Amino acid sequence: MTSYFVHFLFLWSLSVMGSAEPAGCKIRITDRGLDMLKYETQKFVEEELSNISMPEMKGEEGRFQYTITDVKITELNLTHADLRFIPDVGLLFDVQNSSISLTFNRRILYWFFYDTGNINASAEGVNINTALNLIRDEEGRLKINNITCDAKISKMSAKFSGTLGRVYGFLARFLTTGMRFLLNQKICPALDHAALVLVNSLLETIPVRTEVDQFIGIDYSLISDPVVTSRSLDMHFRGMFFDLSHQNISLVNYAVEPVIKEYDRMVYLALSEFFFDSGLFSYYTAGVFQMHIVNEKMPKDLEMLLRTTYFGFIMMLNPALVDAPLSLQLAVNSPPKTSIKTSGATVVMTAIVNVMVLPPGQPPVQLSSMTMETKFNAKVSMRGKRLSVHADLRRFKIFSNQSALESLALIPLQAPLKTMLQMSVVPLINNWTKRGVRIPLADGMDFIEEVVEYHNVSMHIESAFMENLSSKMH
Repeated sequence: MTSYFVHFLFLWSLSVMGSAEPAGCKIRITDRGLDMLKYETQKFVEEELSNISMPEMKGEEGRFQYTITDVKITELNLTHADLRFIPDVGLLFDVQNSSISLTFNRRILYWFFYDTGNINASAEGVNINTALNLIRDEEGRLKINNITCDAKISKMSAKFSGTLGRVYGFLARFLTTGMRFLLNQKICPALDHAALVLVNSLLETIPVRTEVDQFIGIDYSLISDPVVTSRSLDMHFRGMFFDLSHQNISLVNYAVEPVIKEYDRMVYLALSEFFFDSGLFSYYTAGVFQMHIVNEKMPKDLEMLLRTTYFGFIMMLNPALVDAPLSLQLAVNSPPKTSIKTSGATVVMTAIVNVMVLPPGQPPVQLSSMTMETKFNAKVSMRGKRLSVHADLRRFKIFSNQSALESLALIPLQAPLKTMLQMSVVPLINNWTKRGVRIPLADGMDFIEEVVEYHNVSMHIESAFMENLSSKMH
């Protein structure tokens, strides 16, 4: 009995593992990319700490009565700062043996003497250890859900100025002890706010479910928590386009999940065939892949050839239709399919082409119906955060849907129809795709020096970062 139960659990676990949704899009940020982000992170932390507000201090020490106001951080020297990955957790920002310079005003009463002045203080041996836990939230967005912070200041010194500056210099130790305690208490709350509010607001600029154009949108929700190792942060996105008018209709992802093995570049973007297929499927369900070529849209030489080809048939139908306008109705009859190999990416598209004659004031009359098979080369490029595709017609074939004999008669139409496709349809497709689609990176982060590599069933874009994050978090 026990063996049957164990066998059942084993099969059940295999079915659960097999049912996991594959990612259509993956992004890996490596430790080299993290080095690039370290400067921006350090600058952001310095800005946040410089805005720390300190409360007014009042008290008595012997015959001295003092009031400390207008505490300001004038300089932070975070020279020994590091940003690195914490496996299975997220990020660690670590500051060791750094310094902070402060200034504040004093009002001191000693017996009958009253004195005011400025105090310059410096905190040495500043150590800050901040760990950020990264998760996928309910909306599928990357988010910091927890921060662990530990801050310590080893020592603090102060220099008095003013009339009695040298007289009560012994107060420096007392005052700086209190100031060091307060500053220690302020650092971590400031960084908590920075991470949980400001950085999360930056992460909210990463698109999750957004429109691409008037026809389709894209779903970039994370399908799992980010995978963090000592060398990288991997994010697995759904990477699925959808028809804006039928958002519940989507393509099932049966494609092989892209795999990123490299760590040499700062960032890697991997896209599966499903990523592109879902976009083509969504355009197909939106009815975009339909075209009516008539009148001035039809090349004159093609119109002349169509009239010559179908002259006999028109005369048999009705001689009065000889001078009636002709039209071509193109409609893709199934979702186009993408294939990615080491040689590049191609798209196969099949359409029905109907040749129609348009009698004035009467319903159109079909002269012929043919199948058009096309194959396009798809060149993928990246600019900033936008991924675009440029299509070039590689192969073209037409054949009749009615008889093999008519297919032979259509041979003269091959070349002019191909030219028409290159001049009219392909530019229309490229006009849709040239705007591109944004990839899931936060505002202030862009790709530069991109290298596109094609693998079997997936495509990788390797890149360096160009970033300016600190200005985006305020």
